Amino acid sequence: MTARVLRLEYPSPSEVATSPSASRIRLALDGGRASVGFSGRVQNAELLRDALLTTVAVRDSDLRYKGKDRAAYLSYLMKKGKKATAAIWEAQKSFLDSQYADDTPRPRGLDPVLTVDSDEASLEVFSRDESAYARLVLSNQLFDGRTAMQGTTLAELSPSFVEQIERVRTYQPLDFEAGTKLVGTAKLREIELPNEWLRGFLQVQSAATLPSVLVELTPVDLYNVTYALRSRRAKVAPRALRFELVPGARPRLVLEPWETALESHGAVFKGSAPRIVRIFGRQRLLALARALPHCKGVRVRLLGPGLPSFWTLDLGLASLTVALTSWSESRWASAGSFDALTPKAEGTGQVERVMEALRGPTPLGVLAERAGITANEARGALQRACLRGLVLFDVDRQVYRPRALLAEAVDEAAIRYGSPREALAHRLLGEGADVLVTKVHVIVGEGQEIAGEVHDRVARRSFAPRFMLDREGQVREAWCNCPVFQRSAMREGPCEHMIALFVQHRRKLEEAERLRTTPEGRKLVRAETRTLVHRDAAGTQTSVRVSLDDRVVRMERQEALVGRPLGGARWQRMGFDSDSEAREAYFGKLDGLAE
Repeated sequence: MTARVLRLEYPSPSEVATSPSASRIRLALDGGRASVGFSGRVQNAELLRDALLTTVAVRDSDLRYKGKDRAAYLSYLMKKGKKATAAIWEAQKSFLDSQYADDTPRPRGLDPVLTVDSDEASLEVFSRDESAYARLVLSNQLFDGRTAMQGTTLAELSPSFVEQIERVRTYQPLDFEAGTKLVGTAKLREIELPNEWLRGFLQVQSAATLPSVLVELTPVDLYNVTYALRSRRAKVAPRALRFELVPGARPRLVLEPWETALESHGAVFKGSAPRIVRIFGRQRLLALARALPHCKGVRVRLLGPGLPSFWTLDLGLASLTVALTSWSESRWASAGSFDALTPKAEGTGQVERVMEALRGPTPLGVLAERAGITANEARGALQRACLRGLVLFDVDRQVYRPRALLAEAVDEAAIRYGSPREALAHRLLGEGADVLVTKVHVIVGEGQEIAGEVHDRVARRSFAPRFMLDREGQVREAWCNCPVFQRSAMREGPCEHMIALFVQHRRKLEEAERLRTTPEGRKLVRAETRTLVHRDAAGTQTSVRVSLDDRVVRMERQEALVGRPLGGARWQRMGFDSDSEAREAYFGKLDGLAE
């Protein structure tokens, strides 16, 4: 993936200036773009301090696996006269290169993005492992005598400045000043901005424009989740946070694999049908602990399995929105998810029309009316504008805001795919190839094995990729007969045939689930198994498994209390004269149990 180098010009380092009677936070902004900034006296110093530190905690979070660095220990063994092998010499060389290298690598990705609007100022960050996005919103009411110059630029949040924020004197009057013309010694920096970093940052924001399910929680609900995650560690899969949503009832949060059910204390779920949504990446919620004392409410927007979830903390005069994805380093696991996030091609000039109609914070309906297009067309155009870095979607207020991430619009073609192999995989999914899913083998308690065939008419060859997905949706084992896999296996990542099979499998599942809701699609179902679960206020759980196998319908009912079975399972087997009668009875049972 190609990368560009950006040169940043900060007027001075960010700092906290203190005196016996007052303190002042001076946040340096990049002066390479138009003059942007705001200033005022802070109404609630503790809120500002904890909100900033929580945002920095999300930015610095990194849940990727970190191997042990044994270079220093091997160097110590060599000094003691121990046997020196080629591996030890190589380790010592790597250690010395990393410790005494002349050229330090440039920081990866953008600095925090500051946007000043007429009604608020927001700070956006992206985590180190590129799996969590946070947007801190500071309301105008948080500052007395606020003055502002609207626009978007980058902010300097160095480790030394964060340490000073930790020690800010909240009992004294506190002034805040963010600007591009602060007095001091200029600070020049160079950062490396890869296209894959931009892709993850913009795709997560583009996902915010998709339809979602709203779940309202209280601060104590989020505290209960973080307390449960701190008090124990999951050693086996799955490690999901499951939302059980029933219309007219309060949401229930279930922690896997312990099946710990947490009853929420927020508003009842207002959806039209019951839903179960499983999300991953729950460990990133621990970074929000510092903001909990100021939290007045939590709103969660769920897009669906494999897609990001958006958590908005209402902090009174501020708010913090955190987007959690199900992957770290958006590569294999995100290939199928990002495929669903890519908007369809729009009519000529629709993006330009909605950009002309976007003047300040505007909801979707008003934008569609101004641009003279339908709401669906406006949503697709705005999603493309988000991918170009021109628009920011405010998840909490459900409005669109103009925000130029870079001086020039981002090229969609440059961030369309996460790697050259993913681009090759989508060529296989298009013209010139046939991608077939030949086998889906479900292994109880472990996951499912997917096998397929890829007929590449351009290369005039056929390939047979296969892989194993565990219960968390992660790939455990993979194989392919292509030259790339035979040469390096998975050391260089998945080959294009595995990625194409993975995306095709996801598309088939989505299409089958869509057809299943229609009478025509139900006629195609010949064999299927569904499990429904009900919990009452006493903690008793009733699970019913309904299976259809041609002309036979089977039901299994099991009751349990806090994970312990109450008696044996009850079975029922029903035979029918035709498969249509069995199918009608099967879906009738499912509809009745869902009610």
